[in-house]
Amino acid sequence: MASKRNSSLFHLIQSFAPGEVDYEKAHEIGRQLADAVTKGQHEYVLTTHIDKGHIHNHIIFCAVNFVDHHKYVSNKRTYYGIRNMSDKLYRDNGLSVVVPGKGSKGKSYAEYQAEKTGTSWKGKLKIAVDALIPQVSSFEELLQRLQAAGYEIKPGKYVSCRAPGQERFTRLKTLGADYTEEAIRERIAGKRTRAAKAPKAERKGVNLLIDIENSIKAQQSRGYEQWAKIHNLKQAAKTMNFLTENKIEQYTDLLTRIEEITTASEQAGESLKEVEKRLSDMALLIKNVTTCQKTNPLYEAYRKARNKEKYRAEHERDIILHEAAARSLKASGITKLPNLAAMQKEYEALQAQKEALYADYGKLKKKVREYDIIKQNIDSILQAEKPPERKRENERGIIP
Repeated sequence: MASKRNSSLFHLIQSFAPGEVDYEKAHEIGRQLADAVTKGQHEYVLTTHIDKGHIHNHIIFCAVNFVDHHKYVSNKRTYYGIRNMSDKLYRDNGLSVVVPGKGSKGKSYAEYQAEKTGTSWKGKLKIAVDALIPQVSSFEELLQRLQAAGYEIKPGKYVSCRAPGQERFTRLKTLGADYTEEAIRERIAGKRTRAAKAPKAERKGVNLLIDIENSIKAQQSRGYEQWAKIHNLKQAAKTMNFLTENKIEQYTDLLTRIEEITTASEQAGESLKEVEKRLSDMALLIKNVTTCQKTNPLYEAYRKARNKEKYRAEHERDIILHEAAARSLKASGITKLPNLAAMQKEYEALQAQKEALYADYGKLKKKVREYDIIKQNIDSILQAEKPPERKRENERGIIP
């Protein structure tokens, strides 16, 4: 993310990693960023360039807003605010994010995660397939979308894919049971969901607290050893306290609670989008009403002028603005100019509603992450494989 400025305009450049996104998706992400930055109060132009080695957006917006005519404040705080908005859009869409480094160059989010967790080409391909399955209607369309995102497709008995920079092709079937051609077709058709092993606590119906306590007491168990490499007893205590405080006794209770919170978070997100859309529409309406009010006397004089061509040439800019605003209002079904003060009051109320929804949405998202971490902790303890039972070597019952 880069930014430039002059006295009347601000210029943002939003770049995408090569091969990760097609131009349509990049343009949509750019629109979302522009809307978030301008808050429906600044006019902007968005262009998506595909003529370089990577797709990138140019967002140019007017420094002065058309609601109260205040100038946009550009400083380090607002710059990093824009960067955080852009990074969130990248993550929400499963794309690489540039992580600032100490030097002039940073690492992409994918590179950072690869170094931290060893993310492989297979992992990236799985993420790409998972993200596309809800968006496509056939296996063939999925391959087309992968190709548009930069993957090279090799057809055959086993379809293979290769990302830009990858040395060898990866067969889809090697990604796991959910990624064979048959499984992917079933997932697209809605006949199959991704397989997920339920922890032993769910299968046996054992109380989660008791099962976790038993696992921690078994200091030599593989489950404890594996989990302890990443977490510590303090984290275990936190997990158990969380289960107690939220009255979660069974694994199925945890899954139900996660589903409820996720649904509530999604609904809050949709409500927020609706209010943001209404704010954007209201801002445009305020702009057009303000323009018409300011240019009405001049336009009336133009209508009454004897030499209309001369008058228009002298006041062409204001006349064009008036006619454009009037056409937009007419297209919205408005024939009489509404009260501007009342509209601005309604706009302020919508802004307050948006802030409240944004706060609620943030709390729910935080809760979703919290529950995900608790579930990961529990899965780490309970899903670890136990050492296989030692088998008798022969019929005499000799155990080595």
